[in-house]
Amino acid sequence: MKEIDCLGEMCPIPIIKIKQALKKMCIHESVKVITDHSCVLQSIVDHFQQTTISTEYEEVMNGIWEIVITKN
Repeated sequence: MKEIDCLGEMCPIPIIKIKQALKKMCIHESVKVITDHSCVLQSIVDHFQQTTISTEYEEVMNGIWEIVITKN
């Protein structure tokens, strides 16, 4: 699974990086995004909520989230 490091980055940069990765992905492939901003997490979840892209996330350390984005 490819990882996108978005530590220290604010929107829209993470969403732009995710969209670029999605263009290269096949159906059912996933990418992991790592962020340290809760607002980036919420922006990603909100952005892909009405699409065929699924998102799962977990706070792996205090203030660090891993978001797995899967192209369906």
